[in-house]
Amino acid sequence: MIANRVREMTYHGERAVCLQYGPFQAIVLPDIGANLISFRDVERGLSFLREPTADEMPQFKAFPTQHGIPVLFPPNRFEDGSFPIGEYTYHLPINEPNRNNHLHGFLHSVAWDVTATGEGDHDSFVVLTLVVDEGHPVYNAFPHRFRMDIEYRLSSSGLRQTVSVENEGTSPMPCMLGFHTAINVPFSARSTERDYVFTATVGNRFEMSERMLPTGNYLDLTPAERMMQTSGISPFFEPMDNHYTARPEQGRNCATVTDRRENIRLVYDVGVKYRHWMIWNNEAGGSFFCPEPQINVVNAPNLHLPCEETGLVVLEEGETWSETSTLFVEDVVY
Repeated sequence: MIANRVREMTYHGERAVCLQYGPFQAIVLPDIGANLISFRDVERGLSFLREPTADEMPQFKAFPTQHGIPVLFPPNRFEDGSFPIGEYTYHLPINEPNRNNHLHGFLHSVAWDVTATGEGDHDSFVVLTLVVDEGHPVYNAFPHRFRMDIEYRLSSSGLRQTVSVENEGTSPMPCMLGFHTAINVPFSARSTERDYVFTATVGNRFEMSERMLPTGNYLDLTPAERMMQTSGISPFFEPMDNHYTARPEQGRNCATVTDRRENIRLVYDVGVKYRHWMIWNNEAGGSFFCPEPQINVVNAPNLHLPCEETGLVVLEEGETWSETSTLFVEDVVY
């Protein structure tokens, strides 16, 4: 009989919701940015996402962007913490002072509400909701009334994430979103980092300034980077903090991580509405790396480029943006 349940629990002292279906387990932390902190295949002993230990929880809560699947809204860096949309200029706190940038937005650490849970014949699920209005702290930096829902649904096919952002105000609202997804390498205790290669559906690479902001120019991919598009390469082949356009293949926009010892592959199919990738590997330090899907290019509103190129989305009153991503495992046959 397939185990299928949703339960409340604590995760290193924090309120959590645990989903279970068949061999899979997923844990989300509503009070720390709705972070999907754990995705595991319990039967095979696989742990796909980087999780904090109990001792690491204070550091994780202070900087909750390098574990699990943190929400970035807006994603990555914004020059001098400001950007214009129409006639309004937004001012975000400078939290990367050495580069005088704002970094990673303001939703990854706020509390979200659990608005629905359920167990069906074929899956278990949880819905997390954030409603921002004039009384919410986020409104001070981002003066819009909006609602964001994230549904995580676990089934025999893996983990599905559906995100929706609705503009509940009367003025146009920029919708700039990404996820700083941290994948374990290795995710099997029986393997080592040397057993792993990854691919990603990347296109062009952006040239970045010394402040890690796009210059508006592109760089040619190196031979090693082209291996990301084809046969795969180690996630730690060199230090990476690289920004790329997405180039879906056969309608799929994916990063894959293959364990060649276990002959299994983790597929992160993010959906084609995420038109850009950041790939970061913590100075090639090993143990984890982050393929980060983003709607828009870094610093998009400050670039003198058309929205068709930057991916900048502006929602009108009552308009909703939505996309679905999946994380699943497949066997590799050589």
